[in-house]
Amino acid sequence: MEPQEFIIGRNELILVTGASGFIGRRLVKSLIDLGFRNLRCFARTRGVELFPSAAAAGLNSPASVLDKTARVEIFRGNLLSRGDCESAIRCATVVFHLAAGCGQKSVPEAFRNSVVTTRNLLEAAARHGCLKRFVNVSSFSVYSNRQKLRRRFLDESCPVETDPKLRGDAYTFAKAKQDELVADYASRFAIPYVIVRPGYVIGPGRPEISSRVGIGTFGMFLHLGGSNTVPFTYVDNCSDAIALAGVKKGVDGEVFNIVDDDLPTSREFLRLYKRSVKPFKSIYLPHFISYVLCFLWERYSAWSDGQLPSVFNRSIWHAYWKKTSYSNEKLKSTLGWKPRVAMAEALRRYLAACHASEVER
Repeated sequence: MEPQEFIIGRNELILVTGASGFIGRRLVKSLIDLGFRNLRCFARTRGVELFPSAAAAGLNSPASVLDKTARVEIFRGNLLSRGDCESAIRCATVVFHLAAGCGQKSVPEAFRNSVVTTRNLLEAAARHGCLKRFVNVSSFSVYSNRQKLRRRFLDESCPVETDPKLRGDAYTFAKAKQDELVADYASRFAIPYVIVRPGYVIGPGRPEISSRVGIGTFGMFLHLGGSNTVPFTYVDNCSDAIALAGVKKGVDGEVFNIVDDDLPTSREFLRLYKRSVKPFKSIYLPHFISYVLCFLWERYSAWSDGQLPSVFNRSIWHAYWKKTSYSNEKLKSTLGWKPRVAMAEALRRYLAACHASEVER
């Protein structure tokens, strides 16, 4: 892309939170590939190194690993600290906010690590007053998928969960509230923003099977996706899309879904996984049966006053296992994005990494 298509110059400061994470590391590389040369990477005070190859070589900055002309500053801090947020955002023109409370079962903890941290950043941005865009990395999980017609594409116009606590999933609840918070602060303090919602991000370093395919429970893998398309996006393709959403002119206030082309069905993916990673037994539950089971589980949970947690319910069924197709047309037409890695090659790389991880166990 040409420099005149960007909202900032190549030497203006960009802040990336969650920079040591699965997507964050690739996003730094995507921004440098676009020609940006001044990056501040917010990483936890304690945690994995941002770029292990740089650390192994005894380097203070990963810039020489990525591009010798780039200045990549590693900022160690805690997003729950308002002071750290103030320091991190100082002089930044674009913020990519990837840090989130992933994998946490508790709603308060997920809220604290996704919503409270986002509020701290937004308040710092409002005081800073020079931000040209705040990019909030959300999730497909916030879409309710209840009112959508059975075979219609799920796209950016589809409704999100209005009462996310019904899902019974802490991550979804926190992400939905995070999106609401970003829109609210943007309205009250005139903060330019973009929201991106990746599907299920695959790539080396993430060996688990998406719950959209199925779940392991009671000692058996229940295949729930069947002929459903799985909204995969390869991590390099996803990071390229996020980077473009942050720097492209004329997209303030927009939402972009991120999925790749040529998506496999759940059945096709499971077959590939068993052949390429490890064989295991699975039982396919047709959609009607899985819906009824979710309904019964939900009702029993309500009857027992939560003695049996509502981990399976109709909200989850609609979001994950209802027959759905996905569109990336807006991503392509508005941002000029196209996948760097084709889906066939993405699956090959991903499954090879999953196999290597199994061998190491």
